[in-house]
Amino acid sequence: MSSLPVAAVLSELLSALKTASQILLNAPTGAGKSTWLPLQLLQQGDINGRIIVLEPRRLAARNVAQRLAELLDEKPGQTVGYRMRAESCVSSRTRLEVVTEGVLTRMIQRDPELTDVGLVILDEFHERSLQADLALALLLDVQQGLRDDLKLLIMSATLDNTRLQALLPDAPVISCEGRTFAVERRYQPLAVNLRFVEAVAVTVAELLRAESGSLLLFLPGVGEIQRVQEQLAERVADDVLLCPLYGALPLSAQRQAILPAPAGKRKVVLATNIAETSLTIEGIRLVVDCAQERVARFDSRTGLTRLVTQRISQASMTQRAGRAGRLEPGICLHLISKEQVERAAPQGEAEILHSDLSALLMELLQWGCRDIGSLSWLDRPPVINLDAAHRLLSQLGALEGERLTVAGQRMATLGSDPRLAAMLCGANSADELASAALLAAILEEPPRGGIADINVAFSRRQSHWQQRSQQLCQRLGRKGGQPQADLLAPLLAKGFADRIARRRGQEGRYQLANGMGAMLDADDVLNRHEWLIAPLLLQGSASPDARILLALPVDISAFIAACPALVQHSDTVEWDDAQGTLKALRRRQIGQLTLSVQPLAKPSEAELHQAMLNGIRDKGLDVLNWTPQAQQFRLRLHCAARWLPEYTWPAADDASLLASLEKWLLPALAGVHSLRALKAVDISQALCNLLDWSSRQRLESSLPTHYTVPTGSRIAIRYHEDNPPALAVRMQEMFGEASTPVIAGGRIPLVLELLSPAQRPLQITRDLSAFWQGAYREVQKEMKGRYPKHVWPDDPANTAPTRRVKKYS
Repeated sequence: MSSLPVAAVLSELLSALKTASQILLNAPTGAGKSTWLPLQLLQQGDINGRIIVLEPRRLAARNVAQRLAELLDEKPGQTVGYRMRAESCVSSRTRLEVVTEGVLTRMIQRDPELTDVGLVILDEFHERSLQADLALALLLDVQQGLRDDLKLLIMSATLDNTRLQALLPDAPVISCEGRTFAVERRYQPLAVNLRFVEAVAVTVAELLRAESGSLLLFLPGVGEIQRVQEQLAERVADDVLLCPLYGALPLSAQRQAILPAPAGKRKVVLATNIAETSLTIEGIRLVVDCAQERVARFDSRTGLTRLVTQRISQASMTQRAGRAGRLEPGICLHLISKEQVERAAPQGEAEILHSDLSALLMELLQWGCRDIGSLSWLDRPPVINLDAAHRLLSQLGALEGERLTVAGQRMATLGSDPRLAAMLCGANSADELASAALLAAILEEPPRGGIADINVAFSRRQSHWQQRSQQLCQRLGRKGGQPQADLLAPLLAKGFADRIARRRGQEGRYQLANGMGAMLDADDVLNRHEWLIAPLLLQGSASPDARILLALPVDISAFIAACPALVQHSDTVEWDDAQGTLKALRRRQIGQLTLSVQPLAKPSEAELHQAMLNGIRDKGLDVLNWTPQAQQFRLRLHCAARWLPEYTWPAADDASLLASLEKWLLPALAGVHSLRALKAVDISQALCNLLDWSSRQRLESSLPTHYTVPTGSRIAIRYHEDNPPALAVRMQEMFGEASTPVIAGGRIPLVLELLSPAQRPLQITRDLSAFWQGAYREVQKEMKGRYPKHVWPDDPANTAPTRRVKKYS
């Protein structure tokens, strides 16, 4: 084992551990950093306490622990142990523990000083899982405030050293060069004339015919694994075993995939990126990488997660190539061009940037952290996702303001998803607890095979669900009774009240209590039920409706009787478009799902007016009587904000007026009890409510509705949103006016539309003085001939204005 590449840097690493609190280790896949190095640090590192090794995946954690124990000629649970969800194999003798991410977080929360722990190793940190980022932030906080002697080793084949060194400037970087065995990397895009699964199967079959050894095939998801497996079954020889490997498989089935093939056989392991790191799959010499992965992306608006297929990073391609050549020289065939590889992102995106952060927020609040920025993050959690997490925890009763409630504190100690924790902590009797625990186990690892009915899964009670449910009961410190199917709906309502669903006409389509749409497969037997609770949903990319993965049919009457607090009553007054009237209604609702509607007696004036405002917001301002005077008032406010910016003017756009209806329109509704009466409201007068007395006076003086011309006539000024204000006036009424009238404190000249005695346009000008001295002469000649009875003086600027014709003696 001393020939492993990582052995070459062991002495450097041991020296660094004596002087540094944090160390970064770059070691290629197959170098022995996971399956050899932790033992050497335990034996030679002078570590004051136990060593904890974090492995991101359960299969890898067990596999690494098994290998380390074998090197000591022991079984797991002695010197080397492991802990993961629903399974623990440790003892009082254990000095090196391999744990999965949630377990490490629980250890830190229960014992912030990590008593008796000397070194924490974060393995395969390049994956940047949410829990790994959280663990790093918490561990750094422990080092800074509680344990300056705690050591932290971060390692991977593809660390993002630039980012990590910026966060940990004092951490030495140790790099291990070379591999145990060489890997030849090839690049071959898939045939464009074949479907993806067929093209992959053809390529894999060709490589198997040309090369010896077993093969590991990376595919984005379970669907592709199953379809490619069907295609390969028709194309490979009888000595080739096809073994799927993905996270939803039971650990026993995953274990079978990594065992060596029987004598005389070789195998093809069809895997998701679960096989990307810390796994030595026996006999693998060939790797085929489709260069794709399926990642979960949280939508903060809907509170749902959708799966997205995307190209993997260069770091992931390197990791996948490293699966070949672990035990002998190998070949990795990437199913894209080398140019596409060079254009791929160097590192994958951190999971914390696109995940549901409700569990993370609960962990932080339990830690006592109310200011996210007080912790050291490689990538700070997005505010929009934290806001969504805050809303969900408040809805579950776990949060009040910025503090965990008593119920929230109990939920946080479980380390479960907050919705499941709410369900578990809400169980009162022993039977309720047993039912909630089994239900939580099913939702954590849902069954595969297209059956969406929770009742079916609940009746099966598979061993791994039973084991997990017992562990959850123990974590709550209570003994469970007998699981009861009739308790499931009330229990689910404690964590998933917003996912109560009602059928909405079209086959397979439902509406959720939160207002969203959801759907079942058309042939699913659950379609016959009007009411469901759907705790497991997946946001699709092709449809706005979420896909229901697992649901429970509900008898709504019995459900309401068991959970009366779910039903809200609301009294509303609404528009009746058909009748042109207002009507008062009382609704019984679960969220946005209406159970019943009853008419109410005559509503009060306040209720009527609120209904009118709600209707206006729903239908828009056009339902009001916008007279020319009202429209001009809006335009004057708009212009005042532009021309007199030193004063504060209310916004008069549609959105602002709709938002402030209570301020300007409501005072004008006294005595208005019908839609017909609403149409008669003087909107221009109502808009005056937007202004205080001094602002009204300023508007009237600076942007008047009318201008008094020399004859004494009050002519309306026409305001416009984009053009200058205009005054249309007969030319003779402007005689005696030497210069252009101005408004807005002398800043804005009026555009004069000078008219003939017959109100026909003669001239448009913004400079009256220049017009009198220039173009007026031509107008004068023409007008004398056309209107000889009217005055057309030679000096209009100094001639008395008139509305009349000439007087004859």
